[in-house]
Amino acid sequence: MTFLPHYNASPEYSAEVLRKSIPLMIKNNVPPHPINYAVWYVYAAGYNGLFNKAINKALTNNELFDEQSGLALYKKYICNESEEAFEKMQLQLQTVIDETASTVEQSNAQVLSVSGNLEGSVLQLEELDNLSDAGSVLSGILEETKQFSAISQNLKVKLNEANEEMQELRNELVKAKEMATRDGLTGLLNRRAFDSEITDLVDHALDSNHCLLMLDLDHFKRVNDTYGHIVGDKVIRFMAGILKKYVAQDHLIARYGGEEMVVIMPNTEVNSALEVAETIRATLAKSELKQKDNGQSIGKVTVSIGVTTLQAADDVESFVARADKALYAAKTGGRNKVMQA
Repeated sequence: MTFLPHYNASPEYSAEVLRKSIPLMIKNNVPPHPINYAVWYVYAAGYNGLFNKAINKALTNNELFDEQSGLALYKKYICNESEEAFEKMQLQLQTVIDETASTVEQSNAQVLSVSGNLEGSVLQLEELDNLSDAGSVLSGILEETKQFSAISQNLKVKLNEANEEMQELRNELVKAKEMATRDGLTGLLNRRAFDSEITDLVDHALDSNHCLLMLDLDHFKRVNDTYGHIVGDKVIRFMAGILKKYVAQDHLIARYGGEEMVVIMPNTEVNSALEVAETIRATLAKSELKQKDNGQSIGKVTVSIGVTTLQAADDVESFVARADKALYAAKTGGRNKVMQA
């Protein structure tokens, strides 16, 4: 099992990212091969904040971007080394199972042996004619009972140890699942998780009281070009924080790609969705964003938002396309707007 990156962005967006990534590769003498194309595509798109920090640090330190370093970055930040992690957990799980089975088998053999001895002692006790001879037999029964107790205690200890190891593996699996579904920069759901959730909603919707918001930061390229990707990442995180603050607990927020985000709103009337969208838009518009190191303002940052409701005939593609169309209308209508499809 491995988690590979999904690149489901529109052809136009992908072309824009490619136009950014190739000059970056040329500038930094990056060998042109598929792994490095993926590495620098993700860097230019800004999908993963931790990954971009690693690249920026390497650029600052004038590190060499050879084939091995590209592969290491790809495995660590893009694929999250998930294949190795899951193989390791699978091996650990099999080891715990094998050791537990071996312990139970050994304990069973010991119990059978002691049980046989105990049965023999009981028969001896039943056949005795003189009670004065019972002392040695009773001593044997007592010793065999102690062995039963020791076997039981040992088995209990081993099973407790196995249970603790299993719990650790469960925790690792939870972390792996979290890593596979969360965006590294914002902590929001990633594109893969969004695709899964929106498909589940559309496939199992019993009515049309479900909404979708699609948001895009206005003139975000200007922020990156003027202040750099680190500041751009902070703006994206700030926007994610606003979304987390104002959407309902059962709403699902995802980073759709670059500076685009989406909110799945199950069981939500369109008027409520529009109200939340307007609150998000107005909150960002009145926020004064400054650079943390020097206090310099980065100017007004706004967001355009498209809103749509699920319709009876919708599939995932039509549902998302209508939200995207509403977002496009907000953009062409002057930006910093909420538009309903």
